[in-house]
Amino acid sequence: MADRRSFTLNRRHLLAAAAAPLWLSTTARAVSAPAALNISALTAAFYAARGGRPAWAGPARRQAMDALALADRHGLSAPDGLALSEAELTQAVLTLAEALAHGRVDPASVETLWEMGRNQVDTPPLLATAVDDGTLAETMAGLAPQDRGYQGLCDGFLRYRAIADRGGWPPFALGATIEPFASDPRLPALLPRLRVEGDLSDAAASMIGPSGGDYGSVLQEAVRAFQVRHGLEADARIGPATQRALSISAEARARQIALNLERRRWLKRDVAPERIEVNTAASIMVYWKDGRPVHSMRVVTGDADNATPSLERPFASVVANPPWTVPTSIAQREILPRGAAYMRANNMTIQNGMVVQRAGPNAALGQVKFELQDSYAIFLHDTPSRGAFNQSFRHLSHGCVRVQDAVGFARLLLAPDPERLARFDAALDSGQTVRVATGRPIDVRLLYWTAFLDGQGRVAFRDDIYRRDTRLAEALGIALHLPRPDDRRADADDVGP
Repeated sequence: MADRRSFTLNRRHLLAAAAAPLWLSTTARAVSAPAALNISALTAAFYAARGGRPAWAGPARRQAMDALALADRHGLSAPDGLALSEAELTQAVLTLAEALAHGRVDPASVETLWEMGRNQVDTPPLLATAVDDGTLAETMAGLAPQDRGYQGLCDGFLRYRAIADRGGWPPFALGATIEPFASDPRLPALLPRLRVEGDLSDAAASMIGPSGGDYGSVLQEAVRAFQVRHGLEADARIGPATQRALSISAEARARQIALNLERRRWLKRDVAPERIEVNTAASIMVYWKDGRPVHSMRVVTGDADNATPSLERPFASVVANPPWTVPTSIAQREILPRGAAYMRANNMTIQNGMVVQRAGPNAALGQVKFELQDSYAIFLHDTPSRGAFNQSFRHLSHGCVRVQDAVGFARLLLAPDPERLARFDAALDSGQTVRVATGRPIDVRLLYWTAFLDGQGRVAFRDDIYRRDTRLAEALGIALHLPRPDDRRADADDVGP
């Protein structure tokens, strides 16, 4: 029987725990624990909560091994606890717990502007109690996000990694566009790819001829499903953008999912039941009420040079007929050089040294602006340029978020209070600038998900338009091989925010 006598961990034990190698990775390529993690302080707090008693004698070691086995599901890896010393096992458990609870990387170190609510949990005393209660694995699992979006991505990670472990799918050769009903020697290699990802069912595959070289209606439907999942034009034409997505390996997709799991672990778990969430990578907005998604629509977000930042802010007010105070950078670069005639034609004046566009039917902010509190001049708004909403690529703004049916969405937000809704409608008709508060708290979250669950529960992917996957992968020491995304920029004639 193991010696169960209590002892106080001395300095030698603490130093051993701090120095013991723990490998924690989002791929098979092992990466050391992040430098910002003060494992020595965490270890000291863990044993202080236990009164200095060792943790891993007898059945507790099995608990620890069960807890470390959780890493795989979350796109992480941890060592086999069987051969580890007391100090090494403590470090392994604490490091994994911190990764699940808070993520491995400080988001501010990999994004130019990241201001969102962080998860806050003191892991050492929580784990110390769990060891005594025999609930370590359950407690560790509960440190990770429990929402459907995160847990579904965990399932997706395991699925894509299993595909990669089996050899992945055949590479797709880049070349000329494959038109519907054409024949092409690359089509047979496409069939197993679409089947393994679920875009082509077994029943549908059985309807395709034995050669698979003809691009008939059944295969076209599967390609459309693939295009929808990747935010591409669902026209069944296998052109450059679709071919670029088809060229990405299963291993690269598994790693991309792991990066998005890391992003989700940064965030606080107690999100507001009523909130507006914008996925800036997908240019999609979802309105949540009573904890459920009730409305979604397309939006236009910042281009590659004017990335929409990751922000969480309280909603402030709906503004009918908003004027636009043009940021100095846009005014100097895109408006003032065009001269006074351009400014007059666009209803612009200079007020207190700033270019201001008056409200009007053709104003850049359209009929409605959605103000946020303290948001660095980032806001949501209407636009007179509605053609972009029909495009699959919608990263075209200077950083703000253009909403597809902004007036309808404003009415949806104000509908619970008929008096406020009536004030808004009257203001629209009058042409006057009027602010109308919702009278209740609503959070706005600008997020960046390049891998996420779509409305059908499938894993969807988007290009890394802002190169944030690349920077996060570098911070984690992960090799990520994704093709460069579309580098289109905002139209030179589109000077809206």
